[in-house]
Amino acid sequence: MSDISLVKAREIIKNILQEGSKKNMQPLSVVVLDPGGNLKAFERSDGASPGRFKVADGKAHAAIMMGIPSSAIMQRAEQQAYFVNALSVSFNGRFTPVSGGVLVKDDDNIIIGAVGVTGDTSENDTIAAVAGIQSAGLNYVA
Repeated sequence: MSDISLVKAREIIKNILQEGSKKNMQPLSVVVLDPGGNLKAFERSDGASPGRFKVADGKAHAAIMMGIPSSAIMQRAEQQAYFVNALSVSFNGRFTPVSGGVLVKDDDNIIIGAVGVTGDTSENDTIAAVAGIQSAGLNYVA
């Protein structure tokens, strides 16, 4: 498998939204991207603000474009703010260096996409993303 399927993307989203509901998180928005950073699927919970799409997309896009989770980019921003700002400019603002962007890997440890979650705390966004990916039977890098 070299690309996340639409069926798996939808399964991940369903699992993430269920995890958020089960843990009483704020309404979540979830983006799944393919390995090229193209939108595969998106969904937001009832009550999630419409602007959350861009935040979730930015988290997932940052992860897939840099090949590391957005939490690692956030840590790097604390040390190299100018560099991370330049990345945001390079990607026309489609780059959110905040936890919640998680890489998705197949059984061969190949990156097949990325998930971006937003709506609750960044830590909870990551927890929901990881749970959703694992429940879909895939691996992750958070």
